[in-house]
Amino acid sequence: MSEGFILAAATALWLGVLTSISPCPLATNIAAISFIVRDTTRPRRVLFTGVLYTLGRMFAYLILGALLVASLLSIPEVSNALQTHMNKILGPVLILVGMVLLGLLPLRFSTACGAGRLERWAQSAGMWSSLPLGMVFALAFCPVSAALFFGSLIPLAVSTRSHFALPSLFGIGTGLPVFVFAVVIALSAQSVGRAFKKLTQVEKWARWVTGAIFIAVGIYLSLVHIFGVPV
Repeated sequence: MSEGFILAAATALWLGVLTSISPCPLATNIAAISFIVRDTTRPRRVLFTGVLYTLGRMFAYLILGALLVASLLSIPEVSNALQTHMNKILGPVLILVGMVLLGLLPLRFSTACGAGRLERWAQSAGMWSSLPLGMVFALAFCPVSAALFFGSLIPLAVSTRSHFALPSLFGIGTGLPVFVFAVVIALSAQSVGRAFKKLTQVEKWARWVTGAIFIAVGIYLSLVHIFGVPV
């Protein structure tokens, strides 16, 4: 396994974690946590439900990511153009994604229209419903999550020709905080409030640092591959 792929895998996992703690996805994850830990007297059930929810998110991003990457790479003209010009494309894309993360490029949309009804159904359905709950919540895109998935993960997966591994790691990253909180709640429900407060503080700094890095890398790639500046 090359160092480049290891770095790409770590990036995909981090992008997933950053997605999950961003304000809009965090709201759905809080709803998921309230569903997962509704019976704190049964820690094993809480942990298993958390695993199912995380797997649901992973499957959703795996299927969507694999379809998108396979579609882009299966068309010869598109595949050749991406392989030839990926660095030129990636620079401006990273700058735009970084601007979204820093709040410099405000976007307003959401695809979470049916999430509330699904959550109410899951509350009455049982433990296994956490799997489809995770899948639907994963696809409830908002500006930050859409920018990270479509603007960062998919180009990264295309450049490494990773149909399955990177989307899966991204999905695991988006469900990881929910699973961690499920473990925390199963072990000690008293520390949840403090953990949520710290998480919202960490999210802001993590998003700003990642946005700044994306813009810096995007500028670098644009200077080198578009303008031919020797850096």
